Amino acid sequence: MAGAATRPVSPAGLLAVFAQVADPRKRRGTRHRLPVVLTLATCAVLAGARSFTAIAEWAADAGETVRDMLGIVRVPDASTFRRVLARLDADALDTALGAWAAAATTPTKGRRRRIAVDGKTLRGSRHGDRPGRHLLAAFDQQHHVVLAQRGVDAKTNEIPELTALLGALDLAGAVVTADALHTQRDTATWLVERGAHYVLVAKANQPALYAQLTALPWNRVATRVRTRDRGHGRVETRTVKATELRAGINFPHAVQAIQITRRRSLNSGPTTTETIHAITSLPTHQASPVLLADLTRDHWSVENRLHWVRDVTYDEDHHRARTGNAPQVMASLRNLAISILRLSGTTNIAQALRHHARRPERPLTTIMNLNC
Repeated sequence: MAGAATRPVSPAGLLAVFAQVADPRKRRGTRHRLPVVLTLATCAVLAGARSFTAIAEWAADAGETVRDMLGIVRVPDASTFRRVLARLDADALDTALGAWAAAATTPTKGRRRRIAVDGKTLRGSRHGDRPGRHLLAAFDQQHHVVLAQRGVDAKTNEIPELTALLGALDLAGAVVTADALHTQRDTATWLVERGAHYVLVAKANQPALYAQLTALPWNRVATRVRTRDRGHGRVETRTVKATELRAGINFPHAVQAIQITRRRSLNSGPTTTETIHAITSLPTHQASPVLLADLTRDHWSVENRLHWVRDVTYDEDHHRARTGNAPQVMASLRNLAISILRLSGTTNIAQALRHHARRPERPLTTIMNLNC
């Protein structure tokens, strides 16, 4: 795959990744090793499984070929999958999977990694007065894989979790994009201190910054980029302008301001126009308006290539896992399945799930043949 270092992956390699996660069970009486349980669950999710019962059914029907490849005699039942995944350290699992994805997509020399940060609530995990589990993800814009994921406690919000989310990643030279919630002075300083650049949206949560950006003489900025995209029943035209900041913007390391005008036409409905402003630490000689247009547009790949797939293809919001860490772990397995398929060159995830569901050996074969 262009822009990534070559790294073969095999079932043994995947087992090694899963072996980095501590088994929450006592050794005595344990019939199924944790890496085997997680590998079978991953294969089942690659085949479209959406629940513990579906995972167990796939494992039971996998056949001798798959069992021989994994070196097992008996497969776990639904209660084993449910119990183990609920007790698993979800953040530790995400750390191991993120390290695997980051290594598999190491940028080649001279290329920057582009990381989009965005959150998603698992609505099906809501129970009574307890809100649904909220997860913050770091998504590689170019390879469309999840580099990190972290649960956000219901008593806090995404802001303090961003540094913990990105802390294990090599950020040197990377560009991090995020929505207005993360346009925080401390966040910008933290990113630049670790060698990263940022592109952050400015809205009313930073009123002084927002007022300064909207007051810039945008009508005199001649350099612009216009793009046109179609998808999900709409046509979107985006006009992006960028201007160098010489003085007057009191935000850490901000050197360029960006104005994005989005005009959306729905197949059935009115046309809407929205103007958004953003700031970046990327200087003009490193980031042209064309690159900034790409960065701001591709930020939403985390919605279109990850969250939308989990919602629509996996019907995630209707999955009722609520016990322990099961909601986050199931989301992690969906992330992993999507990442494996993206790295194998898949563009249509729904079609790929149907392909893998027809033959039980196909999920492991895809993992074995994955070169990224």
